[in-house]
Amino acid sequence: MHPPLTLHRHPMCAEIIEEFQKCHLDHPIGKFFGDCTELKIKLDRCFRQEKAVKRKANFEQSKKLKERLESLRKETAEAEAKF
Repeated sequence: MHPPLTLHRHPMCAEIIEEFQKCHLDHPIGKFFGDCTELKIKLDRCFRQEKAVKRKANFEQSKKLKERLESLRKETAEAEAKF
């Protein structure tokens, strides 16, 4: 199962999505018997790569947020210690 095949949400895989959808239109019955399987495998690989890129970006963003929160906690602790 794959996510919805919308081109604006998957810019990295847009070309493969178009080929896959065209294959399904060209082979309405054959798609059930493996005519579009190669494209499906390429599409799955592309989605995995896309997800890895998003995961890495999210990790970097969360790392920056954690560092920022930690510095705020230190500043707050120092401010409280002065009183």
